[in-house]
Amino acid sequence: MDTTFPDLRQYGGADAFLQACKPRTVLDIFTNKWTGLVLGALLDGPRRFNELRRMLDGITQKMLSQTLRTLERDGLLVRTVYPTIPPRVDYELNELGRSVVGVLRSIGEWAGEHADEVIAARQAYDERAKEPVKPV
Repeated sequence: MDTTFPDLRQYGGADAFLQACKPRTVLDIFTNKWTGLVLGALLDGPRRFNELRRMLDGITQKMLSQTLRTLERDGLLVRTVYPTIPPRVDYELNELGRSVVGVLRSIGEWAGEHADEVIAARQAYDERAKEPVKPV
């Protein structure tokens, strides 16, 4: 069976299947499990690093730093350093970051509506995986 995908660019779509396409590099932003949560934590306005860390149960300091740095690099948030002692740093969604909020809310709503189904499917799969393989 042929598992390769045809190049459908000539038909105006499917670029995301191609490794070097621009939309795919942008979609990669959202493959990090913390990205959506960090963006969600910033919905209500600017937050400081430790405030974000307390909100995001399970995130390490290193992962939060990496995620914030990546989101800043990708142009989704602004990092503002205030010249105080000690320095105060705020993170805030910019216009581009706020523009993705609707998509994230939709994904969050879908997750909430279907969490029980997904968990049940996982449990059923895990139970089947425990069963010995029967010869054909």
